[in-house]
Amino acid sequence: MLKDVHNSPTPEPSLANDPDGHLYDPGVRSSMAAFALGDDTLALEAAAAVRSASQSIDRLRAHGAGGRGLSAGALDLLTRLGNADADGLTIGALARAAGVSSRNVTGLVDTLERENLARRVQHPDDRRSVRVTISPAGREWLDAFRLPTQRAMSAVFRGFTPEELAQFRHLCLRLVVNQQQLEHYLGGMQS
Repeated sequence: MLKDVHNSPTPEPSLANDPDGHLYDPGVRSSMAAFALGDDTLALEAAAAVRSASQSIDRLRAHGAGGRGLSAGALDLLTRLGNADADGLTIGALARAAGVSSRNVTGLVDTLERENLARRVQHPDDRRSVRVTISPAGREWLDAFRLPTQRAMSAVFRGFTPEELAQFRHLCLRLVVNQQQLEHYLGGMQS
């Protein structure tokens, strides 16, 4: 049942408008109504819509990655490295900035190194400290990726006003904050 929520057989789901003129996916609504045993499905439908939107952006990003197979996480790290100073960043600093574990970042850096987009170097003043820097090929790749990405995002958000974009960003980040608070609360219950 849940695979029907996110794996539409056609590239464009059959969307409908509710009485207030808001878009919804009848297939998702039906699946969620069965799952929720007829209770209110609005939050479940909203979660499914967020996931569908995220997957759409990820598919577009993957298409634009030019077959390099960079995950969203690897692309995020490469962007952060592109903005870092010449000394680069430590694995720990990258992990904190990305909000993931150092172990996760190590795997992503491995991927970037295999693609010749980044490299590990010893810090010049502290031989115990390993830093990650963007390679010249990584900088060229980011430069080539920038304009097509900006154009794609302009197309994806076509028709959105600046106020709607700000509100959309705000609502998505409220979801993140709520999830983090819930995770913290649930983690405290397990102690």
